[in-house]
Amino acid sequence: MHIPSHSKINILTFCSWFLTILLFAPLSSCSKKPAPAPAVPVVEVMTVIQKDTPIVHEWVASTDGFVNATIRPQVTGYLMSQLYKEGEFVKKEQILFEIDPRTFEANVAQAEGDFVRAEANWNTAKLNLERIQPLAEQNAVSQKDLDDAVGNESSARASTSSSGAALQKAKLDLSFTKILAPIDGIAGNATAQVGDLVGPSQTEILTTVSTLDPLKVYIPISEKEYLQSVSVNIPWEDVVLRLILTDGSVYAEEGRLFSTDRQINAKTGTILVTALFPNPKYILRPGQFAKVQATIRIQKGALLVPQRAVTEMQGVFQVAIVGKDNKIEIRTIKPGERVDSLWIIDDGLNPGDVIVIEGTQKVRPGMTVKTKPFETTVTPMKASTENP
Repeated sequence: MHIPSHSKINILTFCSWFLTILLFAPLSSCSKKPAPAPAVPVVEVMTVIQKDTPIVHEWVASTDGFVNATIRPQVTGYLMSQLYKEGEFVKKEQILFEIDPRTFEANVAQAEGDFVRAEANWNTAKLNLERIQPLAEQNAVSQKDLDDAVGNESSARASTSSSGAALQKAKLDLSFTKILAPIDGIAGNATAQVGDLVGPSQTEILTTVSTLDPLKVYIPISEKEYLQSVSVNIPWEDVVLRLILTDGSVYAEEGRLFSTDRQINAKTGTILVTALFPNPKYILRPGQFAKVQATIRIQKGALLVPQRAVTEMQGVFQVAIVGKDNKIEIRTIKPGERVDSLWIIDDGLNPGDVIVIEGTQKVRPGMTVKTKPFETTVTPMKASTENP
């Protein structure tokens, strides 16, 4: 059979192309390299800290005077003078204000006159009774005359007693025109000015005098903390309290627990505890806010880990532990008190355990890891009142 020349060329070309594919196919398949093994993750680790740790609770508190005497006028009149300097120490019985006394002096004079007149009438009635009684015994006067004498004497005696009481009240009202400090303490700003009409019906107070040494500090403690302290029987009378002022300074004097309120506040869920702090230099004043710290106890051999090493999901707390051959173990723990950036672990860890601090999101149980020391140094100082 005769094959055209151009067909011979096409057949040769096809055969050449096919042989090329066969020759180079094994080469191309051999050139594919196997996928590299996944890199071993690097994590930062540290050994669980074990040390005796003070459990320090902290609360936001407010200050108040030990005694706060509200000064109000007890009689009505025009304020004539203010006789104290605001914000300074005043002594008991020191005059703070004066009310115009002229009306009250006139009332005293009138009451004195009424009393003298009533007393004179009583004396006359007594003399008349003393004269009639012997005559009545001798039937020299009628029974009516005796009864009248007895009645007149009783009426005059009652009138004298009433006049004496009115005189005493008038003198008392006159004394109230001088408004005295009831206690030693610091007197506050005056809320009324000279010339103002003041009186007991006015709602505005004149000023307040507060005893500042010692000073009261009110600490609202949550119901949970209160129940915990009762359950472990904390000896609050021996607990030393420290006061941290708003500028960050620590107040020089230490405080002690003074009293505990009778009930839980239903609105805030707290019970109010009162502490006393010495205040000899009157540095502290009522109305300040401060933090109160108290070392409740010392937890011996506490195991601590950074809070960032702990993961929590649906109330379950876990840490990643690097075990033998650098393999990861995920362990469930029970956290306790917080201590600055650390957490005391009550259960689930052992002394010497190595835990993952950075890189916990990269590890899985049984995974092999490379480790390097965690660089940040953490030092426990105080425990928070917040518990998980």
